[in-house]
Amino acid sequence: MLKTHLLDTLSRREPTLWINPRHDMLQETFPPEAVDQAADRFDRAGALLSRTIEVLKGSDGLVESPLLDAEPLRAALDGKGRWLLKADHRMPLAGSVKARGGFHEVLVYAERVAHRLGWDGKDFGELAGDQWRSRFESHRLIVGSTGNLGISIGLLSRALGFKAQVHMSRDASEWKKQLLRDKGAEVVEHSGDYAKAVQAGRREAESDPAAHFVDDERSELLFAGYAVAGRRLAEQLTDQRIEVSRERPLVVYLPCGVGGAPGGITYGLKQVFGDSVHCWFAEPVASPSVLAQLASGLETPVSVYDVGLDNQTLADGLAVAQASMLAATCMASRLAGVFTVADESLPDYLRLAWDKLGERLEPSAAAGFAGPRWLAETEAGRSWCKANEVNLDSATHVLWSTGGGLVPAEVFDEWLQG
Repeated sequence: MLKTHLLDTLSRREPTLWINPRHDMLQETFPPEAVDQAADRFDRAGALLSRTIEVLKGSDGLVESPLLDAEPLRAALDGKGRWLLKADHRMPLAGSVKARGGFHEVLVYAERVAHRLGWDGKDFGELAGDQWRSRFESHRLIVGSTGNLGISIGLLSRALGFKAQVHMSRDASEWKKQLLRDKGAEVVEHSGDYAKAVQAGRREAESDPAAHFVDDERSELLFAGYAVAGRRLAEQLTDQRIEVSRERPLVVYLPCGVGGAPGGITYGLKQVFGDSVHCWFAEPVASPSVLAQLASGLETPVSVYDVGLDNQTLADGLAVAQASMLAATCMASRLAGVFTVADESLPDYLRLAWDKLGERLEPSAAAGFAGPRWLAETEAGRSWCKANEVNLDSATHVLWSTGGGLVPAEVFDEWLQG
């Protein structure tokens, strides 16, 4: 049950900082070895990905984004410590944070189908051949999505030869729907929100034995794929000779929709850095689904509609009314907290990313930019820092950019001008 003060704050759409009272009371709710398996699968699948994704041709097939210096952004926002941008909007093919999880689930399905059809499993690269593409044509992957997961699943599925069907709400970004159609994926539109699209996709897959449903709310395969990001970030920090320790902590700000991608990333970061990393989710004031769920407890699913909100936000990729219970359960003992962001601030953050860093983000991907100020300039944030012995001046702050790499120029220009 939400406390009255918090309920009033959320229902009035007032930006707020919620601190997780169960943080660091660690309980294992997800098999940690699943992350090892996902990391190994990505390594083995490099040959396949380098042959099927144009931008990876001639490489080892690593699906990863750069870690960029964000000091000009820190200066513009009067921040503390060192700032970095984890540029998942540059992820190969998919252009968003959904690439790791989405690609991982598609690769698992490709393995399973190929094994049933006689593949010996020795060389993933073989699955890029025409004979396998023709065999995959009789199978399809189905997903319900606000957009970015659909793009991740749809584009890699089509690249490997699978059919792809993406269920989306009618008010999802039109350019995302068109991109999927242009790449040969089937887009099915629904009245209602993201949850309705997921339900429809699940029903469709249940009626087709040659289909696999990618469940953004419940999939451990997605979650494990996202969690690999923790190891990748650790390698990048080492390459840049950036220390992470209790004295020099890592503070990470992650835009959040249903919770799977930021939850998986947080899980992976905690595996690597333990108490030296502190992860915060950023949610729109109209769609604080993870905040509402964690603050209410895990006994019963909670929707933002239950607190009088309408789930209508400029950050369409974060427009999710009910959090993934898988993600919420894993975050109950790992997440530092959640801050909410008003739509009005997102265009300003988007312009800053462009003006100061030259990076094209979508509005939802800039939601994390509000995080450092919540910690440095509010009583609740300063109290949290004191209680957790976090010195923001000696911390490394990672703003996780979750999407925008595939946004058409004319759409991005509208955002800049709006």
